[in-house]
Amino acid sequence: MLVYPSGIDLSSRTLQHLSGLLAGHRRRIGSRWRRLTCGRQALLVLAHLRCGDTYARLAAGFHIGTATAYRYIREAVGLLAALAPTLEQAMTTVRKKAYVILDGTVLPIDRIAANQPYYSGKKKHHGMNVQVLADPAGRLIWASDALPAAVHDLTAARTHGIPAALAADDIKCWADKAYQGAGQAVRVPFRGKGLRGWRRLHNRDHAKIRSLGERAMATRKCWRVLRKLRCSTTRITAVVRAIVTLELAA
Repeated sequence: MLVYPSGIDLSSRTLQHLSGLLAGHRRRIGSRWRRLTCGRQALLVLAHLRCGDTYARLAAGFHIGTATAYRYIREAVGLLAALAPTLEQAMTTVRKKAYVILDGTVLPIDRIAANQPYYSGKKKHHGMNVQVLADPAGRLIWASDALPAAVHDLTAARTHGIPAALAADDIKCWADKAYQGAGQAVRVPFRGKGLRGWRRLHNRDHAKIRSLGERAMATRKCWRVLRKLRCSTTRITAVVRAIVTLELAA
């Protein structure tokens, strides 16, 4: 297999953060010798998450076995996922903001048509539903566990306890029409076409505010592994949490 040098559009700070995390983990478990140093393992993991490279391609580039590449990546993803903020921890950050933006996204997965619970009727493909909270500048604050894509955004938000947490702290939240009925804490636009008068102005102003939250959704597209997840659906939550941790550490 041919091997060529490439680049990853991440800062050295991200690499150093993950490398330090891996070094501390190796000391705790008493690991002696590895095929890759902490820095090289961190680079391997970032190449997988950011560029979406497969285990086989990464194994060839780093001169290790495919099984070793899988173990190294899974180990690092688990460490990063454990550091991702919980909803309760995220509320501490949210209280300092003027308001937050709630949105849902469907991460594509490689499931066949028979897997109906994972099929999104809205997106017309199989995937996993992830809820995201962003600050007024569009920076990512928190991401939920992944649920099958057939779950509606409002149901997913209630399952994770998002409306209740926002209402408990009287936090203002902007969301799209999918969250109609989420409660007074979640502000949504009016439904229907051909709206006139103050309802039309309300929807226009609402869209301007909520559009800032699209930046948080755009950041997840930069992590190419999320564009087509080929791992087990039970592993997707860990991958999402790992990426949240890296985004917050950047």
